[in-house]
Amino acid sequence: MSDATGNLRVSGWRRENGRVGVRNHVLILPLDDLSNAACEAVANNVKGTLAVPHAYGRLQFGEDLELHFRTLIGTGSNPNVAAVVVIGIEPSWTGRVVEGIRKTGKPAEGFWIEQHGDFNTIAAASRKAKEFLQWASELRREECDVSDLWISTKCGESDTTTGLSSCPTVGNMYDKLVPRGIYGVFGETSEITGGEHLAKARAARPEIAEKWYAMWKAYQDDVIEAHKTDDLSDSQPTKGNIEGGLTTIEEKALGNLEKIGHNSRFIDALEPAEAPAKGPGLYYMDTSSAAAECVTLMAAAGFVVHTFPTGQGNVIGNPIVPVIKISGNPRTVRTMPEHIDLDVSGVLRREMTIPQAGDALIDMIGRTANGRLTAAEALGHREFVLTKLYRSA
Repeated sequence: MSDATGNLRVSGWRRENGRVGVRNHVLILPLDDLSNAACEAVANNVKGTLAVPHAYGRLQFGEDLELHFRTLIGTGSNPNVAAVVVIGIEPSWTGRVVEGIRKTGKPAEGFWIEQHGDFNTIAAASRKAKEFLQWASELRREECDVSDLWISTKCGESDTTTGLSSCPTVGNMYDKLVPRGIYGVFGETSEITGGEHLAKARAARPEIAEKWYAMWKAYQDDVIEAHKTDDLSDSQPTKGNIEGGLTTIEEKALGNLEKIGHNSRFIDALEPAEAPAKGPGLYYMDTSSAAAECVTLMAAAGFVVHTFPTGQGNVIGNPIVPVIKISGNPRTVRTMPEHIDLDVSGVLRREMTIPQAGDALIDMIGRTANGRLTAAEALGHREFVLTKLYRSA
């Protein structure tokens, strides 16, 4: 092949369910906000484990509760995670998350604070975390094909350069790797406003197009129109988008959709944090356009590498998934170089073509899968934000 996919091989950890991860984390996962301190104490006791504190988990109900469980179970089930210690305030919901993770075949153990207190819970969980960490440390990478990768995308702090360079770079990557058998996903429901007819037309089948459109319309009617104070509540475009030259959500949408390339068609429309189930291909996920929420949902669905075009400069990371930052804005590359993994500003100077930029991204994905730390990982960006649908009881 003439592009970078020809001989691309990656090395990763093949998990018990056959999925391939590119990181080997031992996760200390709180069921609820009351358990954050205990999880952080365990991670402090057992160096090399990773706690992911969050703000929710109490008195949620209905679909909001189901999304909470789907996100936590999906996070623990992600192939970048080798083993999980779950801590909650009580045993029932804690056990539900543990059992959900165990369905992948990976080791998971749960602890709860009621009837035990922090000291006893932290001590017992720390012993199990140490056991898991030493076990995981002896797991070995194996060579895998690029088709084993699940690659997600979301852009942030977009400007005129993203629609012209970094977003098309991701789209070119998908046009090359989706035919090779990868799983891909895009989302950001509110940021397709104004380009919804274009997104709908990219569905693989008419029934998927209608499913997607119903999802987009529900977001518009039930969330944005029901609660806005002005056009998209003065949030879309963001202040950074406007400074970067995007004056309307329609302009932003057109750049956003460049991330799916010219040839790829999405084969299903997923609920937030829903794992794809129709085989390899490109998927859509109904997500917030907030960076940390969106990346968290896609990681919970099982995606192991995230590609993130940025114009004005977004610093987002994730605890378990490496986030590759791509920018075509020469000023951002100059003023925020520590945050950028791939400079495609040559596209705007006509020193680099979009196909060349796509090949460069594929090479960076390979390097990242093989162990290169992304800028966000090196700088300690571990943004983990759960999506909440409505008020708790």
